[in-house]
Amino acid sequence: MIIKNIIFIFFVFICEIAYSQSEFILIKNPDDFKLKLKEATKTTNSVESDFTQNKNLSILAKPIISKGKFCYKKEKKVRWEYTTPYLYLVIINDTKLFIKDKNNKKQYDTQSNKMFKQLNDFLIGCINGEILNNTKDFELNFKENETLYFVTLIPKAQQMKKMLSEIHIYFDKKDLSVSELKMVEQGGDYTNIEFYNKKLNVNISDEKFNFN
Repeated sequence: MIIKNIIFIFFVFICEIAYSQSEFILIKNPDDFKLKLKEATKTTNSVESDFTQNKNLSILAKPIISKGKFCYKKEKKVRWEYTTPYLYLVIINDTKLFIKDKNNKKQYDTQSNKMFKQLNDFLIGCINGEILNNTKDFELNFKENETLYFVTLIPKAQQMKKMLSEIHIYFDKKDLSVSELKMVEQGGDYTNIEFYNKKLNVNISDEKFNFN
């Protein structure tokens, strides 16, 4: 259960996607898009953003909405800080994973656990775009509209397939940063996250990624 819970703690982003599939068309040359993304991530040293998470469960009449702050710093530093409706902190610092809630603190070494390592690589890959080159573990579909690139990833790896049927990543065409991400479970429940008030290449202290 802890693996599944961590996955859906990580991937927290507002409301159901407001763009219908009909508004997107297939990208004629996905390699051109991946090259643009690769060049953009080379010059992106940090990202700071607010986020809103919308988790939709079939057993609940209303979605569970959470909000917080997100930080990323090259190469492998990530901080998720939930502030509403509860306090929760998740930090990745290279191969170390830290989790803190009101009552507990936990630390994991992702190198010692295959699933944690896959989760760590997946999260970082979504942020820096490297996941789009992972055709071994995912089947990829590329679309676009006037303002967004939209990539659908269908897991091939058995462990990931047991939990997720699809991952949707939306990239802003203005700066190729991630705007929204949606994780769809096998049963149809999903977690959707929107990033907003994004700031790229701002100075973020390394202390943000320390665990106390």
